[in-house]
Amino acid sequence: MKKFFKSHLLILLGWFFLVLGAIGAVLPIVPTTPFLIVALALFSKSSPRFHRMLLNNKWFGPILRQWEETKTLSRKTKYRVFVIIVAVFSISIAMFDEKIIYQLLLAAIAVILIILIWRINEPQV
Repeated sequence: MKKFFKSHLLILLGWFFLVLGAIGAVLPIVPTTPFLIVALALFSKSSPRFHRMLLNNKWFGPILRQWEETKTLSRKTKYRVFVIIVAVFSISIAMFDEKIIYQLLLAAIAVILIILIWRINEPQV
């Protein structure tokens, strides 16, 4: 019974983080990749089916597979993330016209995200 409860709790948490990752694909402040990595880890301990589902996903699967195997991100992926961060945060900053505090806060969050992404190791060639 304890194993059953733990397994279902991990699946529920995995779906929660998967939904947060999906929201993060649309909202600028919510990160996508970390939530998907957490969901992948939770599914790996609770549901092989959902774990495979994430690894075989057309958009996120290759990146998650690479992360799971080597704990690295390719430079190409980092460039894509950089472009997305800059584009989405630029739109968000523009929406806060004349609210300089919010604009500076968003710019600071964008810079922090970019720094964190660039500090992740790249695969050895």
